[in-house]
Amino acid sequence: MINIKHIVISFFALLSIKNTAQIWTPDLGNGTYKNPILYADYSDPDVIRVGDDFYMVASSFNAMPGIPVLHSKDLVNWKLINHVYNKLPFEKYDKPAHGEGSWAPSIRYHKGTFFVYFCTPEDGLFMASTKNPAEKWDLTIIENVERWEDPCPLWDDDGNAYLVRGKVCANELYLHKMSKDGKQILDNGTLIFNDVEKQPIIEGPKFLKKDGYYYILAPAGSVPSGWQAVLRSKNIYGPYEDKIVLHQGNTDINGPHQGGLVALKSGEWWFMHFQSKNPFGRIVHLQPVTWKDGWPIMGIDSNNDGIGEPVSEYKKPNIGKTYPIEIPQTSDEFNNQNLGLQWQWHANPKERWSSLVKNEGRLRLFNEKNFTQNGNLWFVPNLLLQKFSSPSFTSKTKIDFHGDLIGDRSGLVVMGSEWAYIAVIKTSNGNKITVYEGTKHKCEDLTKQIDLLSLDTNTCYLKVEVFDSGTYQFSYSLDDDKFELIGRKYKAQEGVWIGAKVGLFSLNPNIMESKGYADFDWFRIE
Repeated sequence: MINIKHIVISFFALLSIKNTAQIWTPDLGNGTYKNPILYADYSDPDVIRVGDDFYMVASSFNAMPGIPVLHSKDLVNWKLINHVYNKLPFEKYDKPAHGEGSWAPSIRYHKGTFFVYFCTPEDGLFMASTKNPAEKWDLTIIENVERWEDPCPLWDDDGNAYLVRGKVCANELYLHKMSKDGKQILDNGTLIFNDVEKQPIIEGPKFLKKDGYYYILAPAGSVPSGWQAVLRSKNIYGPYEDKIVLHQGNTDINGPHQGGLVALKSGEWWFMHFQSKNPFGRIVHLQPVTWKDGWPIMGIDSNNDGIGEPVSEYKKPNIGKTYPIEIPQTSDEFNNQNLGLQWQWHANPKERWSSLVKNEGRLRLFNEKNFTQNGNLWFVPNLLLQKFSSPSFTSKTKIDFHGDLIGDRSGLVVMGSEWAYIAVIKTSNGNKITVYEGTKHKCEDLTKQIDLLSLDTNTCYLKVEVFDSGTYQFSYSLDDDKFELIGRKYKAQEGVWIGAKVGLFSLNPNIMESKGYADFDWFRIE
């Protein structure tokens, strides 16, 4: 029997090849690349090389599963391969804990084991380890402490282990002695750097040792308009001298900020960092690094001031080979037994929220009870979302809606501190197409319905177009050909420490349980 869905998938695969100009692809195919290398919210990136492979991790905050693990062969082309954890072991993360969760992880490789360290602002210091970063990570809480942030380990030449970290609200860096296996903190920590005149809001430290110097890479000066600083000392406890090694200069890359430094087999050094881009989140850039007088200068010193500036295009890292063009996953045909790695829930996931086996080849989202006063999404955990992936793109899905209670709704959402969604909703007069908009607020119901149009079917197509201005607009279709605009044009807004996201949801804003659900045939980024 001919599988029609597979034919359709093949057609869209060919179509995507023809339309790659619409997808942000940093590899220019001629031995050069353009920045950003990831036009997506991979905040606080850290990177290592193990043999011929590069691995990157980033913050997740309240999104689950948490701390994405990406793999590359050349630092330009990246693919999602895993997450460090599926959920966090605290009840408060069963609801959206906006702004909490994992902050600024670090990744290191020591004696055959991969380590990731991170803090949450209120819960403690965590460590995860594995022999294979694409497989299961073992997560443990090292210390139940508050107001620690941004930890990074260092195993010294003599085998002793240390941890550098900041504190919430920044300005201070501390050094701790660790057990050699990296599983215990052995002291209260020593303040090793605090200079609010020269390096205010210093945070996000990354630790390394080279040519007898201990180096701490640490951004300072604030996220939107700061710079990258480097500290160095011959003694691990200091005193540390400091230097600014990367700033905006005359470029349009504001606040070239926190990231990771990595050495290649060829002897080249490279630095990955983020740029705060409002609703698009903290997008990732790649800078060449040259060492001068024992300091790493990042980017190109075009101002001749001894400080590097970000590059917009540059030759690719010298890894001795050419690898195929690749970008992190976005579209999902829902043909596998697991969700694609691009998806994250807005809180600790529950099995009852979804199924990929109830209707094979489709994602079923159940109308989970969320009695949050008219379905205010700020408090809804079962939002299935992914990052904005380009400066402009279109997200589209096919939905088959089966509501149970009046008010049941399922659809397509753009989520941030302000949000809007297009949905099929069950009313006393049948199904309707509707657009809602809302904003975060604890005391007032600021969610309102904009349009309500009759729908004489359970099946339709929902679409949102995101423009490079950060605005977006919804439309719907009954045949996936002619789309009708609905609602107004909205301005995407970032969340708490995260960029805006796009995705799917089903909810029931009633106090009673619903038997309703929606089947999503596919979700495509075009």
